[in-house]
Amino acid sequence: MTRIIFVLGILISFSTFGKLDYNKSMGDFRLDTLKLYDQSRQREIPIAIYKPKANISKKQKVVIFSHGYGQNKGGDYLAYSYLTEFLASKGFFVVSIQHELATDSLLPLTGNPQVVRRPFWERGADNILFVLNELKKTNPDLNYNHITLIGHSNGGDMTALFPQKYPNTIEKIITLDNRRMELPKSKKVKVYSLRSSDQPADEGVLPTEKEIKKFGIKIIKLESTTHNEMDDNANDKQRKEIQNHLLTFLND
Repeated sequence: MTRIIFVLGILISFSTFGKLDYNKSMGDFRLDTLKLYDQSRQREIPIAIYKPKANISKKQKVVIFSHGYGQNKGGDYLAYSYLTEFLASKGFFVVSIQHELATDSLLPLTGNPQVVRRPFWERGADNILFVLNELKKTNPDLNYNHITLIGHSNGGDMTALFPQKYPNTIEKIITLDNRRMELPKSKKVKVYSLRSSDQPADEGVLPTEKEIKKFGIKIIKLESTTHNEMDDNANDKQRKEIQNHLLTFLND
């Protein structure tokens, strides 16, 4: 099978399928978008890589971002630029994954979400694992002892599932108003969650006060930010608040 060579910064990776879409350098960060291909699942995985423009003297910590449900329209992995660009400018190596493809089934809107949506979260968790494994091949100098997953809404449900499906793989998760998948309760992964002002989580998704204390989980409610204002729809005040919380969680 023909192998296509594509460039990630100054490193070269090999894949059975890969295409560098574009790259640009802006402000304090650099953006590359490309398509990976998981041969075992016959699945294309578009990603956007945000990294600091300046040379970082120490190993960069890795952040994997998962977008909220976009009804398979595509491009949602680029819809949180105020976060991905900000974190890259602070020295993190950020990868945002496009989880939905135009050929995918739409997310079920009826039935028990914990049952009918579970396969979508499983697929998302598998996407995250594949991307991490590819990164370890192409960017071996990153700090894989400090991997953080961040996800909004449906992407937050994938993020919450990941350490339960693949334990001992990541250090932290940060969910932005995940509402369906129960947050993990374990001392092996640090758990943080920002909650919207308008949409409650399903019963059992959030830990009890006793569990919060036992496992060191941090839950913060944003009093003036709705569920749909956590992507690039956020205003300047909301963006700054979420950015500051995420940076605090990442440096905790």
